[in-house]
Amino acid sequence: MWSNRIGPFGATRASRQARPSLLSRAPRAGTSDVEIDMGSVTVNGTSLYYELRGDGPPVLFISGATGDAGHWTEVADALADEYTVLTYDRRAHSRSPRPANWTATSIDEQADDAAALLTDLGLAPAVAYGNSQGAMILTSLALRHPEVLRGAVFHEAPYLGATSVAGEIGPALQQVIGEGMAKGGPPMATEMFLRWVAGDETYESFDPELRDRMLGNGEVLFGIEMETITSYLPTPDELAGVRLPCVVAVGVDNRDPAAPHHWFYEAAQWLAGCLDAPLVETPGAHVPQATHPGALAETLRPILGKLTAAERYEA
Repeated sequence: MWSNRIGPFGATRASRQARPSLLSRAPRAGTSDVEIDMGSVTVNGTSLYYELRGDGPPVLFISGATGDAGHWTEVADALADEYTVLTYDRRAHSRSPRPANWTATSIDEQADDAAALLTDLGLAPAVAYGNSQGAMILTSLALRHPEVLRGAVFHEAPYLGATSVAGEIGPALQQVIGEGMAKGGPPMATEMFLRWVAGDETYESFDPELRDRMLGNGEVLFGIEMETITSYLPTPDELAGVRLPCVVAVGVDNRDPAAPHHWFYEAAQWLAGCLDAPLVETPGAHVPQATHPGALAETLRPILGKLTAAERYEA
């Protein structure tokens, strides 16, 4: 059941303004009129670029592959009327510079980054939403740093090892990446990976500046991160120990067993069972923040409302 929590929702805009940021900007002509506070902080041995919008209970969005805050622009703008929305470029991605001598990472390190960012900005505890690899990072965050979270929404964490098709999908993905590397190195491999996981139409719809940053992150994705994505799989016993309010989300287009990436649905069902959490369908498939941002925001709005008001979910 849901139980109410009494306490502040983290820092307000007024209190945050006491902290100097690297950069703040007004809305650009022709774009959303939502104000964005942009800055960088050094936490956990790395510099992280972040963006803050709105006022209200804090909500953190964690990106998956290519790790860019820009994946959430439209969703964050939509929710800023009710929430303080935090997005960021993950370690060594886009506007977060690569740390010196940094040659390896882990899902746990990425979770530690997120925890340190929330704490440094005075936004803990927050509700967090993670997509794809970001949902893996959120899993680790819930296990390692539950004190910085009010609740968690896990969208299509790619727990391939928990599905019945690991022996098929793994080699298929390796073939896609290998062909991309042969044709044009990490940028082409990133493009082919994104087309494989999200579809050609979605890839073509990305904002050109965002797409350029995404392709520029290919070296980190394939040279440093991919092994951590394919090897991270918490045990059912570990997941059963998570006492935060949790929701597992999955794209409705992946429900059909004949869908190309139905395995994401299968992985989500496994995770929901381990967490004893509700399974909620979102519009589209693996990246609704790109294909259906407005509908995703409205799907999340009541879920975020419950999570920000709850202390923990007891099965």
